[in-house]
Amino acid sequence: MTTLHAVDKLEPEPRVVWEAYPSWAQFAWLYLLSAVSALRGALFFKFGVGGWEMWVLGSGILLICAAILRRWAHYELTRDEIMVRNGYTGGEIQSIPLNDVGEVEVQQGVIADFLGIGRLVVRPRSHDRLLSLRGVSDPEEIKIRIKAMAWKRNRTGSQPLANS
Repeated sequence: MTTLHAVDKLEPEPRVVWEAYPSWAQFAWLYLLSAVSALRGALFFKFGVGGWEMWVLGSGILLICAAILRRWAHYELTRDEIMVRNGYTGGEIQSIPLNDVGEVEVQQGVIADFLGIGRLVVRPRSHDRLLSLRGVSDPEEIKIRIKAMAWKRNRTGSQPLANS
C-alpha cells in the first residue's frame, strides 16, 4: 500500500546565487613563511645543527594556520543580500541587502592581480559601514554579479521574503 504525503513548501528553493571561502592564494604569505621555515629546518638537519625539528614543526603549524584562517569567513550572495558568515558556526558576521547596494569596488595589488584574487568592497547607500570580501577569486566577475543582482532587485522593487 502506498501512502501519499502532502508536501507544504514553506521555504523556497535555496536562494544562494554564489558562495565561496577566501581563495587559497590569499594566504600566499603564510606559504612563503612556511617554505622559509622548512628550508631552514632542512639546512639545519643537513649540517647537523640542532633545533631543526622546531623549524619543520613551525612550518607545519603555519600551513595549519592557513587552513584554519581560510575557513573563518564564508561569503554568500543570495537573491536578497550579500552576507559574510562565520565558516565554523554559520553565524552572520555582516550583511547588506541588495536593494541597499551602492558602489562595488575591486581592490587589487600587483601580487593579488597576478594570483587572480582581490578584495571586493561593497558600499551601502544607507550607511557608512562597508562590507569587505577579501581574497575573492575572479573579483571582477563577482563584482558584475553583485551589481546585476542589485540592479535586478532595485528594478523589480521586490522586498526580501518575510521568513528570511
